[in-house]
Amino acid sequence: MSDDRLIVALDVPDALSGLKLAETLGDAVGFYKIGLGMLTGGGLALANELKQEHGKRIFLDMKLFDIGQTVENAVRGLAQFDIDFLTVHGDPHVVRAAMEGASGTRTKILAVTILTSLDRGDLDECMMQSGDMSDLVEERAGRAFEAGADGVIASPQEAARIRGLGESAGRLIVTPGVRPDGAAHGDQKRIATPTRAIADGADHIVVGRPIWQASNPRGAAADILQEIA
Repeated sequence: MSDDRLIVALDVPDALSGLKLAETLGDAVGFYKIGLGMLTGGGLALANELKQEHGKRIFLDMKLFDIGQTVENAVRGLAQFDIDFLTVHGDPHVVRAAMEGASGTRTKILAVTILTSLDRGDLDECMMQSGDMSDLVEERAGRAFEAGADGVIASPQEAARIRGLGESAGRLIVTPGVRPDGAAHGDQKRIATPTRAIADGADHIVVGRPIWQASNPRGAAADILQEIA
């Protein structure tokens, strides 16, 4: 049996590559993330196939951001694919609209706090609010919870602080930016190991390149599963 705390990011070029990787991982992995990078390469078709024909859980990482009605309509359409998780940006008006669009479905809405590839310097360049990164992530998470989000996306470095919020009770914390010891960081700046992420309160960790770039992807996934077990 797989441990669904591990979500493998299928950040590969197209649906055929994603399906091949899923077949390689087999029953070791039961939860997959499909993002914008594969959307035009058959991502929705792959999500449907993995869900309906292979019994996998699906996290559709779209990071939706728009006016409320557009977000609501987009979420309503995507939820028809019976996906498990769907991401939107953590702005309260976006979260409220997404929750309305997902109403009556099993799709969980996860609000993105601040991307794990960004640091304080990046926020300054984007003219974002000043302040400590962890403080900002915690505040955005709290506001997303107040707006009704089923959970949040945050780096593992902020998981403990978010879990400490009273509003986090019964909500999900999903952490990208997870890297086993010795793995290349890539474009991720706020990272932690699988063990640390889970210990600090993450319900799910998202791991992509350390698995699909490995010479033995199934073995790499098994190592991470053993670590968090």
